[in-house]
Parts: sequence; C-alpha cells; structure tokens
Amino acid sequence: MAAARTIVAVARVVNQHRVDDAGLATLRRPRAGVVAEHATGPDDFAAASGPVREYRRTLRVATRPTPAGAAHEVHEEIRFRLALPYWGWLFVPVVRRELGRLPPAGADEPRRTPWWAPPDRFEPRAASVLALLCTLALVSGYLGTLITQTITFAADRFDASDRAQGTTLAAVRIGVVLALGLTVLADRRGRRLLLVGSAAGSILVTATGALAPGLVWLGASQTVARGLSTALALLIGIVAAEELPAGSRAYGVSVLALSAALGSGMAVWALPLADLGPDGWRILYVIPLAALPLVAGVGRRLPESRRFRANVTHAPARVDRGRLRLLAASGFLASMFLAPASQFQNEFLRTERGFSAARISLFTIATSTPGGIGVAVGGRLADVRGRRLVGAVGLVGGATLTVAAYLSSGWALWLASALGSVIAAATVPALGVYGPELFPTSQRGRANGIITLVGVAGSSAGLLAAGALSDGLGALGPAMAVLAAGPLLLALLVITVYPETAHRALEDLNPGDEPVEDRPPGP
Repeated sequence: MAAARTIVAVARVVNQHRVDDAGLATLRRPRAGVVAEHATGPDDFAAASGPVREYRRTLRVATRPTPAGAAHEVHEEIRFRLALPYWGWLFVPVVRRELGRLPPAGADEPRRTPWWAPPDRFEPRAASVLALLCTLALVSGYLGTLITQTITFAADRFDASDRAQGTTLAAVRIGVVLALGLTVLADRRGRRLLLVGSAAGSILVTATGALAPGLVWLGASQTVARGLSTALALLIGIVAAEELPAGSRAYGVSVLALSAALGSGMAVWALPLADLGPDGWRILYVIPLAALPLVAGVGRRLPESRRFRANVTHAPARVDRGRLRLLAASGFLASMFLAPASQFQNEFLRTERGFSAARISLFTIATSTPGGIGVAVGGRLADVRGRRLVGAVGLVGGATLTVAAYLSSGWALWLASALGSVIAAATVPALGVYGPELFPTSQRGRANGIITLVGVAGSSAGLLAAGALSDGLGALGPAMAVLAAGPLLLALLVITVYPETAHRALEDLNPGDEPVEDRPPGP
C-alpha cells in the first residue's frame, strides 16, 4: 500500500496546554479515541489501532512553580497520515479537530465516537478498503443513473413515446443476467479482478451510447453497460461486508451509498448539457472515460477480500433457501415502486410540470441532496439500534411522501420530494446490508446476483405497469399511488420476518464459513 501514501499527506496538530498536575497526568495517558495509542517512550505515543498509516504524538513539558502549586506548559505535537487513499483530504480537518481536543481528566478516557466516525474503530486495512470501494462507488453511481437522467431527452430526439421509454428502461434491465454471471464468477475467481474489470468494461461500453442512432442502439449498449455496473455495485457491497467490523457494516453501506449518490449527482450536474441541442445528452455518455485512470489506480491498491481468501479452498456451502426467498421477494416488492418512481421523475417534471433540463437538474439536486442526511443517520442507527425498525419506517415514510410529490405541484412538490428522500434514504444502509450478511462467502455473489435478478424483474414490471397506468389514467401520480403497495407490504415483512443482524459477525450468521478476525493486526 505504499503507493497510497502519495495521495494522503502527513497532517500535523500542535497544541499548547497550561495544566496542573492532574492535567499533565491526563496528557500523559495513552488516548482511546478515533486512534487508540500505546506508549513508545517517555511522553511519546504511537497508534495501537485506528485508521492511520502513520501516527505519533509527542509532548514537551516545562514546569514552573507557582503559589498554588506546579504549573506545566505542555507543547503537544501530533503527526498522522490517514489510511484513506483518494479521500483522506476530506477527513483530515475533522480528524485534526478531534485529535486537538483535550481529553477529559480521570484515570481512564472513555471511548468517544464523533458523529462522522464508525461505531467501531477501523484498522488501517478496513479504512483503506472502504476508501477504495467509495471511489468505485462514485463511478458506479454515475453509470447507474445515466440512462435514467437522459432517457427523456434521447426519446425526444428519437421521437419515442412514454411507453417506448418504459419498454427501453425495462429491456435494459436484462443486463442483470450478465451481472449474475459475473458475481457467480467472483465466488470462484475472487472479488478484486471482477470489481476492476466490471468498472472498466462498463465505462467503455457506456461511451458507445454517444454514437447511438436510435433508441434500440442506446438500449442495447446500456443493457451491457448496466449489467457490468450492476455487478460492480453488488461486488462493492460484498467486499465491504467481508472487510468491515461487525458493528460498522451499515455505516460502511451508508458511506458507500453517499459516494454512489455523489456519482449520481455528477450526472445530474452535467444534465444541463442536454439543453445545448438535440444531441447534447450524448456528451454525458463520454464523460465516464475520464474515470478510467482512477479505476486503474484502485486496481493497483485494492487487496483481495480476506474472507474470500480464507474460504476459497473450501467446498461451497449451501444457501439458506428461506433467506434467499425472503430477500428476493423483498427486492421485487421494493423495485416495483422504486424503479418507476425514480426513472419516470424527469419525464414527469418535463411533460407534466413543464420543467426545462436546467430546472430538472436544480430540482434533483435540491431535493435529493438532503437524502444524505437520511443515509448517514440511518447507517448509524442501523448499527447502534438495529436494522428492522429503521428499515420499516424508511419504507413507509418514503413511499408515502414520494406518492405525495407525484400528486403535487409548486412548493408542495419540492417539499414532499425532499422529505421523502431523507426518510427513504435511511433504508439504504438499514436493509442494504442483509444481502451480503445472510449468505456464506462461497455463495455470497451468487445469492446476491439472484436477489438482484428478481429485483430487476420487479423493476421491469413496475416500469411497464407505470407506463401503461399513466397512459390509461392520464398522469403518473395515480400510477405511483397504485405501485406504492409494494414497499408498504415490504415494511410489514421487515418488522415480522427479518432477522436482526447488527453486531453479529458474518461467521456467526453463516456458521459454515471459516472464522476470520474482524480486526486484523496489520494492513
């Protein structure tokens, strides 16, 4: 991982303290915060654990007697390098602020977890892997939302109807069969190669959409590209579950979801390019080529999953069919609503509310960005309090407010959409962890591929139903109200049938797997 050091520079914190004897004793204790320390000499401390590649805290003490007793002038210096390739610059300010905090006086410093940190203290390897996966999630987010953002402009260019759009969006989902094949291969050949290959392949195939002479070409190229990007997204979640501590898997999913949302947002930011002319939307299909060097860099730094390596020589374990049926049915119910609700949004805004491409971009950014709050809060609550209640509340609240948005106009449309994105986003980390958690390592890719395949069938059914219902009812709002039955039924399943998996090791949930220590001693 030496190459990653060129990305994250050494940061420095300098504190000047004037303390009494008790304060000096506090400063001379090893800390137990974001970084846990151990003493390496008098007034010299190194990292025992924490998300750092390098860490050293040193003290220089000058003592002066005073009438009230000894006073100590303490020069404290901390140097650290985060184990976060590509993303370290984002966390250095908050880590610097946390390390600059004076610990509370007392014999032992209690573990303090800042709001932005995972519930479990990360080791360097876990932090590095999560950062690299976030980089791939950024790419996956852009690729996964591209057809959704551009379909209405491509259809207008090719003079296609709402039904043709729905049919194209449904047909594109056939690419999930390719995703299933790649995830099955990842169970045999490893995660790393398939991750990097899926990312690079999806970028290259996506770029061919810029040359599409018609909706059929665009749909065909996106079928392959979406298959590859779907495999990428699935493998990102699998590797995260296999590498992160048991008490922070939902946190990891929330951070990955935020990274993917940033990638999706980049597609939205670029959407005004569609207003440049009838073919302006084609530019958005070329932009991902700029990410190829980034993908290559991740490929050089990303290690193979520890759990895959521990179990690769074992006979494949059996999949719990009850769990598989439960999660597959859940994916179908959720996707029947979520796919049309998201993929017809631009069409709804453009044709039913008269939005331009620039105004669609503004609306999407303004109403989707607050969803990051729901993702972050949902991830922490799912790890600390449990998955089921967070997931059920997010499903019911998100579906209700989304339908309200499709039935509204003016400020009510903006408000309902923003609130719906916040509440619904909490389900991403709360329920997104179940797929990787509930299946053994040797079958994790295959099981999640099957679940996604069934979910895509649900999204295709929902898109076709939404297109037909909107044509028959004259608007998309009533169609969304009918399809909202899916997430409401799923919320009932989550509360009554789903197991609670928070704080449980993957080997506890899947006893046939070879035990792997959640906190490896080194990178």
